[in-house]
Amino acid sequence: MITGREIATAAFTALAALACLGSDADAAQCGSTAAGFDTWKREFAEEASAKGTGAKAVAALMQTNYASATIAADRSQRSFGLSLDQFLAKRGASTIVARGRALKQSQAALFASILQRYGVPPGPLIAIWGMETGFGSQRGNQNMLSSIATLAYDCRRPEFFTEQLYAALKLIDRGALSASTRGSTHGEVGQTQFMPKNVLSYGTGNLDVAANALNSTANFLKAHGWRAGAGYQPGEANFAAIEAWNAAAVYQRAIALMGRQIDGGEGTSAAR
Repeated sequence: MITGREIATAAFTALAALACLGSDADAAQCGSTAAGFDTWKREFAEEASAKGTGAKAVAALMQTNYASATIAADRSQRSFGLSLDQFLAKRGASTIVARGRALKQSQAALFASILQRYGVPPGPLIAIWGMETGFGSQRGNQNMLSSIATLAYDCRRPEFFTEQLYAALKLIDRGALSASTRGSTHGEVGQTQFMPKNVLSYGTGNLDVAANALNSTANFLKAHGWRAGAGYQPGEANFAAIEAWNAAAVYQRAIALMGRQIDGGEGTSAAR
């Protein structure tokens, strides 16, 4: 999961473009092709070392490669432009709901514990789990650090991904992640796809373990205003927490709808 990664506002894009020019003459400069990546990487490593990043993380950064697959994926997120019904069909919502209902029953003790601790019911958590990784079956096979370093170098959104890169380096220094950690194309890791900055803020244990990932997701939602017992459909109090999880409106509505169905509500289409 990338909070706010899919939809950049025009203002943010303009700021990102200005960032490429660099207000600090010594700052590593962004680029739009692989040609400047190695130079950027050396400059960024020097900056990171000066800011206290440890030798292990700096060495991991220097091992990264320009991730062409990440750039291609970042430029072609077409599914977020679909209608809700089209999006649900493309993402296999009926399968997610059917399996989600079964998991809600088979993992009842886990979800009861999460509900008690964070106030988040099973439905939206299971919907996110199914949407992000097919319940852990599709967690990505890209080098996490190469993906994030490439996006921090790329001129499209360098500020956002520079923060993620520093978080990833901190996690490597701590031993929570490694230079070989695999993830999705934007550097997301774990069963519900956390970006490194959110791992630092909300992660509870190894996120490749489903129980840890689900607890971490509930922790994120609670931290973003989730209120126990309140509704989570559009216009209801907890929908804002779902909006914080992912900036794409069609994704948000899909999670709310599938969550309601998993939690026992009626409705199988966008019209409801």
